Amino acid sequence: MTGHADLVTGTEVGRRIDLDLSGAWLVDPATGREGPADIVVTDGVLSSLAWLDPDEGGAADDRGVVVAPGFTDVHVHLREPGNEAAETIASGLAAAAHGGFTTVCVMPNTTPPADHAAMVLATCAAATASGSPVRLLPYGAATLGRAGEQLAPLGALADAGVVGFSDDGAPVQHPELFRNALAYAGMLGLPVIEHAEDLELTAGAEAHDGLVATVLGLRGWPAAAEDSAVARDIALLAEVVRDVPDTRLHLTHLSTAAAIDHVRRAKAAGLPVTCDVTPHHLALTDEWLAGARRWAWEAIDEHGRARDPWRDGALVAATYDTALRVNPPLRSPVDAAACLAGLLDGTVDAIATDHAPHTEVDKALEFGHARPGIAGIETALGTLLEAVDAGLLPLARLIELLTTGPARLLGGRAPGILAVGAPADLVVFDRAERWTVDAAALETRGHGGPLQGRTLPGRVLLTVASGYLAYEASAPD
Repeated sequence: MTGHADLVTGTEVGRRIDLDLSGAWLVDPATGREGPADIVVTDGVLSSLAWLDPDEGGAADDRGVVVAPGFTDVHVHLREPGNEAAETIASGLAAAAHGGFTTVCVMPNTTPPADHAAMVLATCAAATASGSPVRLLPYGAATLGRAGEQLAPLGALADAGVVGFSDDGAPVQHPELFRNALAYAGMLGLPVIEHAEDLELTAGAEAHDGLVATVLGLRGWPAAAEDSAVARDIALLAEVVRDVPDTRLHLTHLSTAAAIDHVRRAKAAGLPVTCDVTPHHLALTDEWLAGARRWAWEAIDEHGRARDPWRDGALVAATYDTALRVNPPLRSPVDAAACLAGLLDGTVDAIATDHAPHTEVDKALEFGHARPGIAGIETALGTLLEAVDAGLLPLARLIELLTTGPARLLGGRAPGILAVGAPADLVVFDRAERWTVDAAALETRGHGGPLQGRTLPGRVLLTVASGYLAYEASAPD
């Protein structure tokens, strides 16, 4: 495998694929193995996978062209129905394929929300109609209208095919209602995916409560709003699981050191709790709001403390960039380092993008009024590979967090593996090739994110979902 021309299939998106990859660097988290391999896909089926001895692998190494199982994203927002100007199911699935993802779990905070079976079935029908082979797995709302007042019909939603329940974008604030959601979902064998936030502490908040928010005059969003909510959720889980042993809680887009530690201790106590973090909470920090553009790990000093971007002369961009407004907010470099530590020690089970596209109209406002969210599914791999290139995250662990980790959370509903005799589900990317983020070249309809103009490693060359071509990069001139 010497260039992109080796990968050109001549196959249209949505068609079954034939592929012969010789001497590619394969990362297979299911077996814990990586190295050079020959891979053959025949009529969409992985017909052969042969590991090679090092002397047979030629020039293949983990810094060149890499093959991995197709990625799974357990947290994606597609805006159909209700806000198709920001994203449709078709554009969102195309963006996923461009990012190397073959399975996406779609949050129910559409307009109207997916709180009834008919909405779930309509979403799945739209995915089929899109022609994309990327697998869409829907979540159902935990409460009617996501209003946090009455449980949604969880049994009917489960029958319609949801893979979990969530009011994401908002927490289930009432403790008794949350307890009931955990118990009912547990009896159905499905997890509750919780957005952990104490709304009383975040009313009117704009940015992480710290030095940057103070200097910029932004209203502080305390870490305690997440930390206390996570502690409450885990305490309620401990009560429910005694009566409903199959109860499962998944805490999504955690962003603070204390929240990660709450999960770490809960797992040590044997509680059925899992969590994910996002690429932007790993790699970006609140100092970006002030105009810094260094990665989170570059904003930590030798003592593990956050650097001062003003004293460092790190401010190179405009302040108050609304592309950086997210929920939860970008945190301190210390929190980002804690999230990374959680990846390394197994506390964090998956990386999820929280892909949240918005129109330019929704972002072109004063910072505190802009809609929160980053359309990040196409830049996730490149952002994460920056941490790999910095020597902070092993490539094999990164691939695990994007494949087998999410698959375990979903109870096997996403493949996460390369199995001979099964439909091929894989991504091929060139770790050595850097590419420039350009909104015009992305598949999402969402407003360009904070990485516009940035050069990232790891161009995705090919994405194959369930044996069908989902994305193929154009051959170089």
